[in-house]
Amino acid sequence: MFSDCSDRVPVEIQMRNNEVYLNGVFVPSDRARVSVMDRGFLFGDGVYEVIPSYGGHFLGLDAHLDRLDRSLAAVRLSNPLSRDAWRSVLARLIGPPPAPDQAAYLQVTRGTPPERDHLCVDGVEPTVFALAKPIKPRSPDIASLGVVCITRPDIRWQRCDIKTISLLAAVMMRREAEDAGALEAIMIRDGLVTEGTASNVFVVLGDQVLTPPAGHEILPGITRALALDLARSGEIRFAEQPIPAEMLARADEIWLSSSTRELLPVTRLDDRPVGDGRPGAVWARMDGLYQRYKAQVRDGRI
Repeated sequence: MFSDCSDRVPVEIQMRNNEVYLNGVFVPSDRARVSVMDRGFLFGDGVYEVIPSYGGHFLGLDAHLDRLDRSLAAVRLSNPLSRDAWRSVLARLIGPPPAPDQAAYLQVTRGTPPERDHLCVDGVEPTVFALAKPIKPRSPDIASLGVVCITRPDIRWQRCDIKTISLLAAVMMRREAEDAGALEAIMIRDGLVTEGTASNVFVVLGDQVLTPPAGHEILPGITRALALDLARSGEIRFAEQPIPAEMLARADEIWLSSSTRELLPVTRLDDRPVGDGRPGAVWARMDGLYQRYKAQVRDGRI
């Protein structure tokens, strides 16, 4: 299997900027090849993770790898690498401290069987792929202007807690958001807020922060969990509870959270201002807590 694949390339070899990891070896990205018969290509049959790193230190690496384990188990795939092997691969891709801020992307598909069929035969080796890319710095306008969003019906399947590479519904809604001059679409299912196309959602009413509860309807975001931990440590009131869609119209604040975008204040939704149309005080407080946590990660203190 792949448990010791990272040992095939000597650690003394320096990371190249265009280097990716594919099935046990590190190669330049323009030389990486995957079969057209791969089930990830044919069926979207696979899972993935995106893990931020700051200054060469990962934020929430174990939490992301725990979620990878859950996604793999849900689709009945064994993890092809040990925890130590994943650490070795990802550390090689981002480089040693002080490396630039980057996001590591890793993907596992069910591999390449001899023929295309919905039912995959046993014994097929999974395809394992990973790369690193720079994290775009957050615009300084975010703190004063926030971002624009739209709402859309949640047309995805019913196991959104699995971080699958089958993202067509999210891609379609993200395009609709772009066409409307918005960053994201906030999705509604059965009258309740679920999440954004690539983010979790928070709503502030008064001094309380609300977010939809974990379940099959949303992806259990690592940044979402960190935000709740920071709210707890900062003595900010919060609750995980169903959020009716109509609550969005009377929210004092709305935020999005994701691993690479961190916490984003939504100041306009469906062509209407959120609250007073500016990033709110509770978001500013939470963002301050998050930025301090991130600075500790960058310094290697967490």
